[in-house]
Amino acid sequence: MTPETPSHSSTSSGRSPGLARRLGTGDAVLIGLGSMIGAGVFAAFGPAAAVAGSGLLIGLLLAAVIAYCNAVASAQLAATYPTSGGTYVYGRERLGPWWGFTAGWGFVIGKTASCAAMALTVASYAVPGPGWAQRIVAIVAVLALAALNYRGVTKTAALTRVLVALSLIALAAVVVGIAAGGADLARAGGPAALGAGGPYGVLQAAGLLFFAFAGYARIATMGEEVRDPARTIPRAIPLALGITVIVYAVVGLAALAALGPDRLAAATAPLTDAVQATGAGALAAVVRIGGVAASLGALLALIAGIGRTSLAMARNRDLPGWLAAVHPRHQVPHHAELALAAVVSILVATTDLRGVIGFSSFGVLVYYAIANASAFTQPAGQRRWPRWLNLLGLAGCLVLVATLPWESAVAGAGMFALGLLGRAVVLARRRRTAPTGRHPDSAGDGG
Repeated sequence: MTPETPSHSSTSSGRSPGLARRLGTGDAVLIGLGSMIGAGVFAAFGPAAAVAGSGLLIGLLLAAVIAYCNAVASAQLAATYPTSGGTYVYGRERLGPWWGFTAGWGFVIGKTASCAAMALTVASYAVPGPGWAQRIVAIVAVLALAALNYRGVTKTAALTRVLVALSLIALAAVVVGIAAGGADLARAGGPAALGAGGPYGVLQAAGLLFFAFAGYARIATMGEEVRDPARTIPRAIPLALGITVIVYAVVGLAALAALGPDRLAAATAPLTDAVQATGAGALAAVVRIGGVAASLGALLALIAGIGRTSLAMARNRDLPGWLAAVHPRHQVPHHAELALAAVVSILVATTDLRGVIGFSSFGVLVYYAIANASAFTQPAGQRRWPRWLNLLGLAGCLVLVATLPWESAVAGAGMFALGLLGRAVVLARRRRTAPTGRHPDSAGDGG
């Protein structure tokens, strides 16, 4: 196979049955919205204001531009390689197995931690009581959503519709309540205040807010279940991203108008504080309901996306072959989803991972850097957008990685080093036991 020739042999051969194409454009957009309009919109503006003040609005714009570059790269690649796995598959096909593994490993490990964090966030919104009660609620949420995913992708899409609707209604109520309560845009400090955090602060804000945009990858990772993927995915990803950018910009501006940058930076629950500051405290319950719905939507989409990436990696023996099983009736990667539910439940019961935004962002940014590099190599016949967008996206991802807190960078680098070393050990062992002429990187059963 040459780089110019798309091949699906490595990901869709007869080792395991394919998934059913049941999602239309509307379903795909909703899954993307459910991934992006998550708990981040209810919490991320506080940390962003702490590093950039009102400059968080510039950070939001930068994050949106980089996210757009990543989105079109993912859409272009997904139209050519309409199978499960997202950038794991694209990196493998366009750049080589090691690049694909790096992307897939970062996605699975980083997003598994995000699942635990999102489950705990669901519980913190739903149950104000003791920590042990929150952990029980979080585990119940994980198991319930995993069970729903097990029943098929159409069930996932149906619940996502409800959760997205609840989240958007809650956010709309918050914005209207803030506006009616006497919010004043002058509190944001005017144009001069946009640069108060300096370039580095704005870049840090962009990195924090980028985390909230990363969900559009879920559409691409589910490419094997989308009808007419060459048409549907390139439409669904930019559309979902565009709606999310508008929502985040309106909510961020409303929060600044209600609190100002200093109070917003100090807020642990920014939207709750914003409605209380403008005399709309009765909407605090609406914020809580919206937070639960948004967190559940993000968790649901994460479980679906990780399951599909794990399926693709298992098909190529980069994860245990048992994970490549597809349920004969529901046509979902049921072994991968069961394993994920077990791991996340253990994490929820034993750790508190609500502070993993930086760790997860490291993995996600590397993931999209590889997506942009992969899209850059596509020939003219497969291109839908200009190559300079791929270069801009690649550069943007690397810049945002460099602005992450050093603790997050060290943890992320350690995560990748562990995975790459483990793969090298496994391949070395396969070389010693493989029949003559068989490449240890070739797909097959086992792993």
